[in-house]
Amino acid sequence: MGNRTLVLWDIDLTLVDLAGIGQEWYSAALSNALGLSLSHLPAFPGRTERAITHELLSAHGAAATEEEIQLIFTELVAIAEADRDLLPERGHVLPGVTEIVTALGGLDHVVQSLVTGNLPEVSQVKLAPFGLLEHIDLEIGGYGSLSAERSDLVSAAMRLAGEKHGGFEPDCVVVIGDTPHDVNAALHHGAVAIGVATGRHSLTSLREAGAHAVFRDLSDTAKVLSTVLDRQSVNGH
Repeated sequence: MGNRTLVLWDIDLTLVDLAGIGQEWYSAALSNALGLSLSHLPAFPGRTERAITHELLSAHGAAATEEEIQLIFTELVAIAEADRDLLPERGHVLPGVTEIVTALGGLDHVVQSLVTGNLPEVSQVKLAPFGLLEHIDLEIGGYGSLSAERSDLVSAAMRLAGEKHGGFEPDCVVVIGDTPHDVNAALHHGAVAIGVATGRHSLTSLREAGAHAVFRDLSDTAKVLSTVLDRQSVNGH
């Protein structure tokens, strides 16, 4: 267990449940940025903000230029910031998350960051009200503004973490998320994929995607910790 470990967390329906807020924020962003009314809602789970925004703009007759994408991003950040104080009423931390993040944060050989479809600023807004930022380094995360491909977010996080802390071999990187997209992005880089069925995907679908380990939720702190830290056992999968 002494080897250094990089743990990369998804946010939505992995760390916190803020279900429904994405539709509200995108509807407002589309209206504020381009004066358009929401008539098509892209699928959100496991996808990046760049992928979602491109689909959203195209479906509403916009050209989905980089300028338009950035307009939506700017609005999303402003709307999220305005709603920051409402988030504790609108959502909750998922079972076991606080305990796991805190326990990992107490280990000198573990670094925690994010691989999330969210924008960096929105990630901070979503996690801060729930006390989850103390042990998570936002500076070295992979975020949804970067690419439509989630695997690019993993490579960005690995690169930034390596520059700050020294390199991490792929089998020392653990990606935790609730969708097959999270699993696939981890496997693309030879990282350990842990699926948690607190979102819209079942244990079976996460297993079938190739997750090395799956959990219904993260409430069994000891078992989750041993899975994250004892990577040899899950790599034997």
